[in-house]
Amino acid sequence: MAMSIGPGKGNTSERILSSSAGLFARFGYNGVSTRDIAIAAGVNEVTVYRHYPRKRDLYLAVLDSELRRVHLQGDLLAEIAEAENVQTVVTRTFDLVAKTLKRQPELLRLVQFSALEFSDDLKPLFRRHLGELIEVVARYVDPWISRGELRCSSAKVLILTLIAIVLSHRSLHQIFSEDEAGPEAMFETYSEVLWGRRNLSN
Repeated sequence: MAMSIGPGKGNTSERILSSSAGLFARFGYNGVSTRDIAIAAGVNEVTVYRHYPRKRDLYLAVLDSELRRVHLQGDLLAEIAEAENVQTVVTRTFDLVAKTLKRQPELLRLVQFSALEFSDDLKPLFRRHLGELIEVVARYVDPWISRGELRCSSAKVLILTLIAIVLSHRSLHQIFSEDEAGPEAMFETYSEVLWGRRNLSN
């Protein structure tokens, strides 16, 4: 199952972390052993435990490392700020969410596995890294809600809904559809419902 990346690349801790990220993202926490990680990193299992006393410590370090790499692109935020109508605001907000998360496919898988395999104790980690990003994007969307042009309970709920689309689309399509439609197809359907409801309420 594990594939070695070669002993000469990076320091030992970095090799263990990098190898673990790929394995955890592919097989989940429960599907990977420390032996698998040691083989992939080109070290022995004792070395893995020397750096990370428990497999869970290693998993948390992997999550922390991947989440630290999530950054919003200023040009995409500017496009939200410059939007001239509410449809454009929501579309550009989705584009920002999708492009930000899709840059790190391993993180998407790690988040999915974390939701299935762990309890609430991972919440602080996700909130620390992603909460501020959600707050930043919400500040660009909030004025449209305040003016009544975007009818939803809150900007944060909208952004979390868009994140859910990006996180869930692949799994849902693999189960229920034979095509390779990306999250954009799900968002398009969501938008049709959103704007249809808005038109009915006007």
